[in-house]
Amino acid sequence: MKQQIARLSPHQNGKVFAVLMAVSSLLFLIPFLLFMATVVPAGQRPPMFMMVIVMPVMYLVIGYVGVVVGCFLYNFLFRFIGGIEFESESTSDPAS
Repeated sequence: MKQQIARLSPHQNGKVFAVLMAVSSLLFLIPFLLFMATVVPAGQRPPMFMMVIVMPVMYLVIGYVGVVVGCFLYNFLFRFIGGIEFESESTSDPAS
């Protein structure tokens, strides 16, 4: 059975995506900063502690705003062009 997503919740989707962005940014940021600490001379290093705090917060805010705007656009355009379609089927096997 084909179904369409009629509405995306901007706030809920924004929260989830923002937290995912902030946490995943740490997965890349921490190894990068450790690499910089070993390669860049001590006098030329940027303030690494601030980067560990500021970058995930920036990812969180930008990710939230981007998803909220995207959801609003999707919800507005749904009326004119339809939504994302997916196919689903129900199973009658209770063991699944």
